[in-house]
Amino acid sequence: MNPGPMAPTASATALLEDFSLEMTGKDVPKLEEAHADIPPGTRVNVTFLGNEDLRMRLAAARAVRRLGFVPVPHISARRLPSRSDLEEFLAGLAADGTVENVFVVGGDPARPEGPYEDALAVIRTGLLQRYGVRHVGISGYPEGHPAITEHSLWSALTDKSAHLGAQRLAGDVITQFGFDADAVLTWVERARERGVDLPIRIGVPGPAGVRRLMGYAARFGVGTSASIARKYGFSLTNLVGTAGPDRFLRALAREYDARRHGDLKVHFYTFGGLRATSEWIARFRAEG
Repeated sequence: MNPGPMAPTASATALLEDFSLEMTGKDVPKLEEAHADIPPGTRVNVTFLGNEDLRMRLAAARAVRRLGFVPVPHISARRLPSRSDLEEFLAGLAADGTVENVFVVGGDPARPEGPYEDALAVIRTGLLQRYGVRHVGISGYPEGHPAITEHSLWSALTDKSAHLGAQRLAGDVITQFGFDADAVLTWVERARERGVDLPIRIGVPGPAGVRRLMGYAARFGVGTSASIARKYGFSLTNLVGTAGPDRFLRALAREYDARRHGDLKVHFYTFGGLRATSEWIARFRAEG
């Protein structure tokens, strides 16, 4: 019997149903090492980095599929030199049977390397559907972005959501990782109020060395060191161990109300630690 939407008292382990993971093109050996601990059919996002080429990205998506998972290749709009480069990537994915799900993001470059200013520009081309894409992930920033105004972030999110609906493409929102469950859920409510009804995958840092975690947080402008330490549950005076997202997930579960927040899932940023993350998830779920 299906119990229906999760009540406000949902357990943290319930939020881990249908979680997703993130990897780079260079992480294929790590995925092979970790695959026994990852449920079949798990969505695995493959990033679109500037130091990786087409061959590596396609090979990574094929490996995800071969190991029994759902590949979600990233398309970084500002890293695309031309329309033909976008088509070559989509054609390669289509030939490999890995094109159905993609994640489209603006990307890091301050200036576009080609004709696409942002993710919406890629979505508007109509090329995604032409090559067989059926599901498109888009990004969300609950704690803001150091280089983009809040107004621009909201406009981009609502515009992308509306265009996916108009083009009859399924999709979801994957948020940048954060540490403040209250800020995340407030942002989710605001997104719902703005008409964004897509499922939202809350970005969560997988267990990682604390120094590395702080470095990523600083790079993405996610809070201050003191606030991160307080909310995540470790001491700034002891940066030698690892930290898992236990405290964040439990806080998220305590406040989550499906009536206000809609369909929420969890997306793990693994920082290359696919095995550590998958083992942590399995242990956390087993412990309830």
